[in-house]
Amino acid sequence: VWMVGSSTLGPVSSGLWLLCNRTCEQLPVNSNEEASLRAVQAFMILSIIFSVIALVMFIVQLFTLEKGKRFYITGAIMLICWMCILIGVSIYTAQFTGKMAEFTNPHHGYCFILAWICFCFSFIIGILYLVLRKK
Repeated sequence: VWMVGSSTLGPVSSGLWLLCNRTCEQLPVNSNEEASLRAVQAFMILSIIFSVIALVMFIVQLFTLEKGKRFYITGAIMLICWMCILIGVSIYTAQFTGKMAEFTNPHHGYCFILAWICFCFSFIIGILYLVLRKK
């Protein structure tokens, strides 16, 4: 749920893949907006993949690094994840915010807000991993 609004049929929610009213259907997009939507979908999926890779690398580095070494690889991967979130959410904000003209009272949904929160936390975590020393 990235955008929420209401119509004559009730509440409407729009995500990255589906448009839901009473039932959900594939999100209808114009041909000029399709590339932007695909880019947002790709960057959000990449951010999930990089965060899982960072978790795996953290566990690997936790057991293989000597004391006093830093988690450089994990930090770098988290900063790549941060960049993917930044690009994806920025494209969505620029292209799709306020584009629900046929709905009344459109506003951002919880997934949009969570994406920006994840953007902040992934940056903080990436920087912490770069300065964190294993004790």
